[in-house]
Amino acid sequence: MPVLSPELIGYCAASLTTLSFMPQAWLTFRTRDVSGISLGMYSVFTVGVALWLLYGLLMGAWPIVAANAITLALACVILGMKLRYG
Repeated sequence: MPVLSPELIGYCAASLTTLSFMPQAWLTFRTRDVSGISLGMYSVFTVGVALWLLYGLLMGAWPIVAANAITLALACVILGMKLRYG
């Protein structure tokens, strides 16, 4: 019977949460419509993701690093669009 490792569970969770963010990010990139995005919420979210990335780096938790590096890149682009087109 196969045993699920904590790292495998971490990679699955990181993949699902990062992938769930993709459709909204793609829609925002495609339409440049940021009217429904709260600047305050997105700013706090982006800082939170950056802190999760730092935490993952400090802990050597590569599933957290991978997921949050991708999410941070997307969040920064969307935040930049909100500041530019908002």
